[in-house]
Amino acid sequence: MTNTPRPGAPTADEVLARLLAGNERFVASKLEHPRQSAGRRGELTDGQWPVAAVLTCSDSRMSPEIIFDQGLGDLFVVRVAGNTANDIVLGSLEYATEHLHAPVVMVMGHSKCGAVSAAIAAASAVEQPEGFLSSLTSPILFAVETVKDRPGDLVTNAAKLNAKMVADQLTSRSPVLSCLEALGEIKIVASFHDMDSGRVELL
Repeated sequence: MTNTPRPGAPTADEVLARLLAGNERFVASKLEHPRQSAGRRGELTDGQWPVAAVLTCSDSRMSPEIIFDQGLGDLFVVRVAGNTANDIVLGSLEYATEHLHAPVVMVMGHSKCGAVSAAIAAASAVEQPEGFLSSLTSPILFAVETVKDRPGDLVTNAAKLNAKMVADQLTSRSPVLSCLEALGEIKIVASFHDMDSGRVELL
């Protein structure tokens, strides 16, 4: 299951610069759609070497490969509503870093997040989620309570804090990710995607 790192693999800082450059192309509507050819498909038949693992929301408007203008095999994407980190998410990120050697782990929240809005409604007792939806909102409640009295848009403030909290949880809950970060083999960052502008900011 373990891939050998490719010689000359990019550093975490180089990867982040590459992702942000791709996001600028997305913002400017000048997408290059790189590495999506038949040749690229052939390159990936024997393995994958993603440059980053991205944990983001399942929202249909949140497609990291498009937002960062990346191609096949570039990103190892984990998506769950509210971009929270349960055991399966942690295991997926451990695989991406320990076995596939992705040097960057990004947790990306976003504006107008439905999961965050649902958590806000639950926190204010406006509407309690039914069925399994509570499993999505419960991990976000602390972020909502923390920022509820801050100036600005509540959904945005809660989504940003939630992304930062989840990024912190990756190392506090996963000894594997904590060790890789301590060794300098990975960089874990939180980010926020503004849907109006299209831009991603590092938090």
